Amino acid sequence: MSEVALSEVALSMVRRDITFDHSQIHIKNLRLRTYIGLNTDEQTKLQDVVISIRVDYDGRAAASEDAVEHALNYRVITKQVIALVENNRFLLLEKLVFDVLSLVLSFDGVKHAAVEVDKPHALRFADSVSLTMAASRS
Repeated sequence: MSEVALSEVALSMVRRDITFDHSQIHIKNLRLRTYIGLNTDEQTKLQDVVISIRVDYDGRAAASEDAVEHALNYRVITKQVIALVENNRFLLLEKLVFDVLSLVLSFDGVKHAAVEVDKPHALRFADSVSLTMAASRS
């Protein structure tokens, strides 16, 4: 028996004993610039934000069939997040996080998502201030 056939037999044996509940994609530390803040200087000067996104979805079909058409396209999600953040202005961190979270949840197959946005140098003696929101599709 070839190595490929052996590994397929081993995988099929393992799969019988596993219950998959979800898959997670993590987009970590997406560094963007946008207008965010209440102060006049914050509203006139681009500022750094660092965005991390966790997406839960059912990846079983993509995994079992090795089929790209069943996978969640994180590149498309990322490009849309970049466009949203860079082409808008935000007074509050809450609004930015909520808008990104809403966008991520709009993709088919997304069951749950969490978004954290860091605003570096927002406070004098802190590395950053961050806000996290999470939501599930009903």
